[in-house]
Amino acid sequence: MTVLGVGVDLVHIPSFEDQIQRPGTGFDAVFTTGERSDVQRKGSLPARHFAARWAAKEAVIKAWSASVWGEAPVTKDSVFHLIEVVTDAWGRPRIKLHGEVAKLLPDVDFQLSLSHDGDYATAYVVMSSLP
Repeated sequence: MTVLGVGVDLVHIPSFEDQIQRPGTGFDAVFTTGERSDVQRKGSLPARHFAARWAAKEAVIKAWSASVWGEAPVTKDSVFHLIEVVTDAWGRPRIKLHGEVAKLLPDVDFQLSLSHDGDYATAYVVMSSLP
């Protein structure tokens, strides 16, 4: 396994909550049905969990961009809904790719760590090649 890129993102939760509550926001299309269900199951402080997932999507894009440093940007903003944070039975997060992003990255794995404390949520992603 070879590390191809690393990405990290930090989100200010109160500001993010303001953005997702604005009428006509584009964030409705960013989160998958699975992500919405997962956040709903957590029960409390949904903005905190959505902010961590947004940070994960940003960190994936950053890791992917790092893997092609010196070349054109990897993608446009319209692919965030194709990057999904899924959790296992114990709540451990992983990245699942869909559509054109999955086709562009068929032999790649993303290790993901999420955290939130106080007013901030963060995500750390390591992009590596599959053996």
